[in-house]
Amino acid sequence: MDSRTGKKIRMGRLFNQHSHKALLVAYSHGVIMGPLPGMMTPAEMEAACDAMAEVDGLMIAPGMLPRLEGYFVGRNRPSLLIHMDYQSYVREVLPYDHGGTAQLASVEQALAAGADGIMSYLYIGHPDPEIEKLEILRNARLARECERLGMVFMVEALSAQLRRHPEHRTDIAIQALGCRIAAELGADLVKAFYPGSLENVSEMARTCPVPLMLAGGAKAANPEDAFGHADDAIKAGASGLVFGRNIFEADDVRATVRRYRRIVHGDAA
Repeated sequence: MDSRTGKKIRMGRLFNQHSHKALLVAYSHGVIMGPLPGMMTPAEMEAACDAMAEVDGLMIAPGMLPRLEGYFVGRNRPSLLIHMDYQSYVREVLPYDHGGTAQLASVEQALAAGADGIMSYLYIGHPDPEIEKLEILRNARLARECERLGMVFMVEALSAQLRRHPEHRTDIAIQALGCRIAAELGADLVKAFYPGSLENVSEMARTCPVPLMLAGGAKAANPEDAFGHADDAIKAGASGLVFGRNIFEADDVRATVRRYRRIVHGDAA
């Protein structure tokens, strides 16, 4: 037997067998942003998870798993992904000019809990190159552990200077660099911001050797804008979505999930 088989089985749980794409929901914002609409209370989180039952995968922080574990038990339930990192780059309360990351669990712990995969952050472009080196080493170690244990490894590649330079979100050179580094380190999936245009998505997907997953970012003032970006991303070659606030903060979460499913999977939804 070989752990590569484990990766194939777990990737098969995440990706629709007909569309070969995936709709994943990032539902772990509390560990980096505190309570947000759609996850303010335990009861609200349980209601949201019930409404998100039709997504392909649901990512939560380690501490929420005991409370929400029932939503992953049984057939036709979302695949479990563990949000592996704390980070302090983007929060609005007590913000830092430059943040940091910390690992919240081990890959073995995530595997023992029944997860199919984990997600970590990769921040590049630090003022201090030693910090970037540590980020590279940390993600490389996670990649090797996921290879050893047959776990899916997703990396969200980001500029470490986003707070001062929000334009980095749509800078195709920076985005493509982060995605390629993540893939070369051993990521099975790379998560990235919508880079501003269909052409930029196409370029990122073309130069990233592993499936590219587009993040949703902050909740759009007009939900149609988020649906449009999602549709553009899939048409331009993205392998799926990892949306959060545009789904769990929606007025009708269940209907929103179904619409994103149609965008991602088409007739296979």
